[in-house]
Amino acid sequence: MVLDTLAENPLLVLFAVIAGGYLFGRIRIAGFRLGVAGVLFAGIAAGALDARLSLPEIVYLLGLALFVYTIGLSTGPVFMSSMRRVGLRWNLLAVGTIVVVAVATVGVAWMLDLGGPKGAGFFTGVLTNTPALAALVEKFNGQEADLPVVAYSLAYPVSVISGMIAINVLQRWWHIDYVADATFAGPADEQILNATAHVQRPLSVTDVIQASGSQAIIGRVRHNEQVAVAEPGRRLEPGDLVTIVGTAKGVADATRLVGEVSTRPLDADRSHLDVRRIFMSDPKLVGQRIDELDLTERFGAVITRVRREDTDMLAEGHTVLELGDRIRVLAPPEHMKEISRYFGDSYREMGEINIASLALGLGFGLLLGALTVPLPSGGHFTIGLAGGPLVVGLLLGARRRTGPLVWQLPRPVNSTLREIGLVLFLAGIGTRAGHSFASTIATGGGWLILGTALVLCLITAFGVIIVGHKVMRLPMGVTTGVFAGLSTQPATLVFAREQAGNSLPELGYTTVYPAAMLMKILVAQLLLTVLAAV
Repeated sequence: MVLDTLAENPLLVLFAVIAGGYLFGRIRIAGFRLGVAGVLFAGIAAGALDARLSLPEIVYLLGLALFVYTIGLSTGPVFMSSMRRVGLRWNLLAVGTIVVVAVATVGVAWMLDLGGPKGAGFFTGVLTNTPALAALVEKFNGQEADLPVVAYSLAYPVSVISGMIAINVLQRWWHIDYVADATFAGPADEQILNATAHVQRPLSVTDVIQASGSQAIIGRVRHNEQVAVAEPGRRLEPGDLVTIVGTAKGVADATRLVGEVSTRPLDADRSHLDVRRIFMSDPKLVGQRIDELDLTERFGAVITRVRREDTDMLAEGHTVLELGDRIRVLAPPEHMKEISRYFGDSYREMGEINIASLALGLGFGLLLGALTVPLPSGGHFTIGLAGGPLVVGLLLGARRRTGPLVWQLPRPVNSTLREIGLVLFLAGIGTRAGHSFASTIATGGGWLILGTALVLCLITAFGVIIVGHKVMRLPMGVTTGVFAGLSTQPATLVFAREQAGNSLPELGYTTVYPAAMLMKILVAQLLLTVLAAV
């Protein structure tokens, strides 16, 4: 009776799986919990219980597209800079791992006599890549098309579990401190401090910024009892008092350069200059650098800090403003209202969505994902619903805006849409894989494949994280993100992000995801040819 009711109400199944998965994911056993990834396993359980509880395909397709697109938007700016600095090394780790898994798959297929279709499907399951599986299924007709799906459904769940086990075990074994480990992110993740210094030698504001390695700026200057903001290029004279803002090292270096620490805190007097946190909510300012705003000339003001999500950053001239930034403005009190209007300073607008830009961006991503590229063998491949929106999201996120169209979403809105997309994907893919998983296990023929997949997945997960963190000396957050990216697995990414408590896993994920996606689609189809000859 209950199953009949659920089978007739897919929406009820969806929300039951999401709610049950969230509750299941919050259960902590021996210090380990699944978090939001529990939705995936709740979906598998529901699908295994009754094939009629499988959710419509549109559920997980919509969720996947929304999830990867919003990740691309939020990480686009960092992705572009990371590719220039370290992206090649990370992608070599990802591509090398895929090649090793492919070689191991040939051996497994030969030992277990899986054949081409099942062997290639096993490969896509171990590396949890649905687009690669879809490219395989397109090559077969009738019951033969089910062979790669069965092997995929067996390897897929154990692959997700293996990644979480490896992350949990190694972070405990190594006693990872994710806050201290995140030094890759640089000064943006360091605490921003301020101090008052007594100038003892003539120099300029620019000299101080350059000497600190852009880790400190000057906010106020007191000269002859007159307090004003520190304009770029302003000369500092012996006897002046200045407020220095920056990282601990930047403040210390700048203080030594100008003179010595003063016991008279200049920021305590707000009669001439006041400080206020202001929301950056005006879309017209998105994508502009701070030094392009000319705030000193307009309002006699300077920006000293930018708070983005939960991180305070030093406001440098080249810092690009984003929707939702909270900027710390130093200005004469009589100009504060005008400055607030200039930046928008509207909390309500932070919860609004530009539907046109969201729909256009997703549409462009879906079109890119649908493009087919011919292969020399006569087949073709696409980057699919996962790759297309991600690539477009990365590009548009880095660009931030095109004319009047603001691609970027406010951070709270982006996070909400990303979470919604994720649970839709996990619930959808879980219910659809559950029945095949249970059926194969029930026949007894799947246990050997399942056990082999578990061993290979554990070796892969532990190997990648050990090589990335201990050999390549990557931060643990980046390493787990790279592993999630080469697996193209959102559930692993979410688990890694929850463990790290910062955005480094997303940076690793988005940096290797596009290359990993293309590589796995090509390798899966190549395996069909190789395994046919074995």
